[in-house]
Amino acid sequence: MRRFPSRLAVAGAAVVLTAGLIAPTAAQAAARPATRAGTLKWAALGDSYTAGIIEATGALTAPQDGCARTTGSYPELIRRDLGSGADLRNVSCSGAATPDVYANKQSPNGRPLPPLGTDPNAPYPPVPPQVDAVDPDTQVITVGIGGNDLGFAEILKDCIELGAARLGLGTPCKDKYDAQLPGRLDRLRTGYNAMLGALQTKAPSARIYTVGYPHLIPENARLCRYGSLLQFATFTAGDLAWARTRILEPLNLVVEQATSAQQDTYVDLYADSAGHSVCDGDHWLDGVLTSVVPLKYAVVHPNARGQAFAATQVENTVLGG
Repeated sequence: MRRFPSRLAVAGAAVVLTAGLIAPTAAQAAARPATRAGTLKWAALGDSYTAGIIEATGALTAPQDGCARTTGSYPELIRRDLGSGADLRNVSCSGAATPDVYANKQSPNGRPLPPLGTDPNAPYPPVPPQVDAVDPDTQVITVGIGGNDLGFAEILKDCIELGAARLGLGTPCKDKYDAQLPGRLDRLRTGYNAMLGALQTKAPSARIYTVGYPHLIPENARLCRYGSLLQFATFTAGDLAWARTRILEPLNLVVEQATSAQQDTYVDLYADSAGHSVCDGDHWLDGVLTSVVPLKYAVVHPNARGQAFAATQVENTVLGG
């Protein structure tokens, strides 16, 4: 396990990076507005893995627009780490896909996620495309997205239902979805490239960092207890192994390759979160539920430890730690 850096080390690195970013060339200085001295202008974009959404990552932040950003999500941890050293705008939104970053208004669902329950404040008005939070003088953009382009929630729900119907045997979810995955991954690649292009156009001088997904599923899927709502419920072991190698790992690969092609920087959460999957003892992600009593939904999302890990990985990459 990678040791988390001290808050003082992070703050010191922020000062160094900010000093470099706010000392532009003469051409850059003429092209973009001035920023407050010593302040790193940062836009945090993404889906529910960025927003936090679940109760295990804290209370909802204001404004409560249905995007379900939480106080313990990694952008908010970074905001607290950097303090006055950063002007961080977090517009990540649960349920977002790549078009919701660069083109579409999104109608968020709030918390908890349907179909397990409906947010009492729903329906929410549409929120603008996340790119609207990016200005020409934005210096750092972090974006973690892609799972919803592949239909994570749909596949999770179906795998649980199909696994229950098969009493935990076989690979019914693989049988239903495997032939569809190449097309879905191709659409993700197209969406990711369009998104990165739009961000680069909006903030030509910004450093863009894409954030991958952590190790949701263990290397040995039989570590997961069939029927456990604290893990993957009635997902079969065969379907879990398939989902890791045919969905999660290819998803991260597409994000990494698209990022490299645009000469941006990929933040890998997968490698260093091995051994901390939903089914491991020291798990950084919760399963279908965080707890049964009291009932707390998770729908397979990072918990507080997972968000702290993501914050560290992103900080270390952006700040050169």
